[in-house]
Amino acid sequence: MIVFPAIDLKDGQVVRLAEGDMARATVYGDDPAVQAMLFAQAGAEHLHVVDLDGAFAGESRNRRAVERIVEDFPGYVQLGGGIRTPEAVEGWFDLGVARVVIGTAALKDPQFVKDMAREWEGGIVVAVDARDGMVATEGWAEVSDVPVHDLARRFEDAGVASLLFTDIGRDGLLTGCNIDATLDLARRTTLPVIASGGVKGLDDIHVLSLHAREGIEGIICGRALYDGRLDLAAALAMAARA
Repeated sequence: MIVFPAIDLKDGQVVRLAEGDMARATVYGDDPAVQAMLFAQAGAEHLHVVDLDGAFAGESRNRRAVERIVEDFPGYVQLGGGIRTPEAVEGWFDLGVARVVIGTAALKDPQFVKDMAREWEGGIVVAVDARDGMVATEGWAEVSDVPVHDLARRFEDAGVASLLFTDIGRDGLLTGCNIDATLDLARRTTLPVIASGGVKGLDDIHVLSLHAREGIEGIICGRALYDGRLDLAAALAMAARA
């Protein structure tokens, strides 16, 4: 099971939001590349990077910060946030991003996602962001009437690499990952699932690692790492034993 340390970008800074609210951002640093290297020094081989400004704008707003992360981090970078055109997808892959996460466009233009998944085999991750079980879009500012399971099933045969499931109501609150909802999604789809939202410590890593064979590919950790509640090296070691 993969542990993805998260770097969320807002105005070029490393931040964490509470429940996806841009007005509730805590700044943890002003040099994202340095943060990426700190994670690498702890043993991380994967990063999950989000251009928060881009998610709301519908296009990149922190490109230089992402470029520096990709240049400096020796492992794989997974990037999301406002990626909604073929040109944007191609541009990020050309830069060296390993996987691109598509959220809003997955709901509003599913054919675009399927086309990208065919063109970039193994490189497209679909973000299934949920508020009370319904898919949220536009940087989580809008909530649709589409259940998360319905969206996930649309891409089962499309060639996407994984589903990234986030319980928005827990994100950044350190209340614990929504284990039940994550496992329910994994059991209802044939696609691997990455868990996100509310991770607070090793217990979340341990429980999800027990279900790795049921389709849990990884887990994204954010605030718990920055607040010192979760030791990244210990989390990586636990996940490696799964």
